[in-house]
Amino acid sequence: MPELPEIETSRRGIEPYLVNHKIIKAIVRQPKLRWPVSPQIIALENQPVLSVQRRAKYLLIELPDGWLVGHLGMSGSVRILPEFLEAGKHDHVDFLISGGKVLRY
Repeated sequence: MPELPEIETSRRGIEPYLVNHKIIKAIVRQPKLRWPVSPQIIALENQPVLSVQRRAKYLLIELPDGWLVGHLGMSGSVRILPEFLEAGKHDHVDFLISGGKVLRY
């Protein structure tokens, strides 16, 4: 399981690509992760990201209407990638970001 330094490294790595950008939409390939993905995440569109924070081993993405909360589990990752890259077998959720990037979970 990722430890606190790895989570903080992930947070710092994605923060510059998210803050002051918009999440255009979410693409959910696996609707049941640890818990079912909420309908609010599936319906997410054109939301500006206000901040990216960490609380313990959770990544927190602040939006005007609430928070996206993520946990990397045993071997998960979040990555910023070019939008055109194909998703792999274990890439469950994409958040398309303004500027042609994707936050892949």
